[in-house]
Amino acid sequence: MSAPASRRFSPELIVFAGCAIALITFGPRATAGLFQIPMTTEFGWGRDTFGLAIAIQNLLWGVGQPFAGAVADRFGSVRVICAGALLYALGLVIMSQATTPGMLHLGAGVLIGFGLSGCSFNLVLGAFGKLLPESWRPMAFGAGTAAGSFGQFFFPPIGNLLIGSLGWHQALVIFAFTVLLVLPLSLALATRGAAAGTVGGPRALPNQSIAQALSEAFRHPSYVLLVLGFFTCGFQLAFVTVHLPAYLRDAGLSAEIGGWTLAVIGLANAAGSLSAGWLTGRVSKRWLLAWIYFGRSVVIAAFILTPASPASCIVFGISIGLLWLSTVPPTSALVMLMFGTKYMAMLYGFAFFSHQVGGFLGVYLGGVLYEAYGNYNLVWWLSVALGIASAVINLPIEERPVERPLAVPAE
Repeated sequence: MSAPASRRFSPELIVFAGCAIALITFGPRATAGLFQIPMTTEFGWGRDTFGLAIAIQNLLWGVGQPFAGAVADRFGSVRVICAGALLYALGLVIMSQATTPGMLHLGAGVLIGFGLSGCSFNLVLGAFGKLLPESWRPMAFGAGTAAGSFGQFFFPPIGNLLIGSLGWHQALVIFAFTVLLVLPLSLALATRGAAAGTVGGPRALPNQSIAQALSEAFRHPSYVLLVLGFFTCGFQLAFVTVHLPAYLRDAGLSAEIGGWTLAVIGLANAAGSLSAGWLTGRVSKRWLLAWIYFGRSVVIAAFILTPASPASCIVFGISIGLLWLSTVPPTSALVMLMFGTKYMAMLYGFAFFSHQVGGFLGVYLGGVLYEAYGNYNLVWWLSVALGIASAVINLPIEERPVERPLAVPAE
């Protein structure tokens, strides 16, 4: 058993600051689909061009996450979060000035992707694991995830309003200044001197190196299954976030319906994430994940088999929103249960990399297959199949700490 890291702020303030960071960083990226039609119309690009930019963002967010997590685990969270916020804001500014696909891919893809890897809710969850008492962690994981969800509720209607009144260029610049609020908030998440274990987790290994931690994790079958299952979460979420507004426009609905559907998803997600955080400490985590993935498949299938209307969109938004990021609390809790908190941010980062590879393919295939077939049907059904596959993949996971020797010699 180990205590959380020494901290300069109360648990309440740590949770508040972390939730605010999650809200601010998740919000602008949740509005990406709102910019697809204005940008492609103005410059004559195909949806595959815009889709590739957001796909790159998702992939590089995932690529950068384990490295950002490793740096945060070793040197503390503040500098990583601040660097990520600055890259994120710069990416939004470059995206606002993009007149070529290359500029779009640099701003919306590369800079925002790497920026998110440094300042998104994944780093917040890692800091929570180190700074908060064990009794606070499950609900804090749910609260941090729910705050990101509220960002998805809060920002799309604002994005629609800004695009309609000021134009999409100015809307992105305003979002860039909003992201800079992360800088002062990050001070509450300083994690230098974090403890190396967690209550109920494995025996702590204070001399364990990064290489040893990675070797241990990827030789652990349950961790590998968890990582593979998380792929589907990214595929489904990224596809819906980016392509749902365009899908609804194709069905004859207004742009506002798309924005409000994303907002409803975010609001329902706040409730779903908090519920998942509460359930994570009370029921089997693997079964919770399996039911979430299976439930998503049922909801998506029902949505695409029903004629699109404002009412069906709201029902879909509520239903999929309750399951949206509810995978995060049990997934992060399983990582911490298996390996402790010392390398929590890095090991969750590798799981999140799988999530973002799924996100890359979900966004990219959405654009490519739309241009090839003129609709999104194939990607919708692929989302259904992947949800069922992930439900099955999570069932063999063993919910117990990894077995460790008494000591590991330092390298």
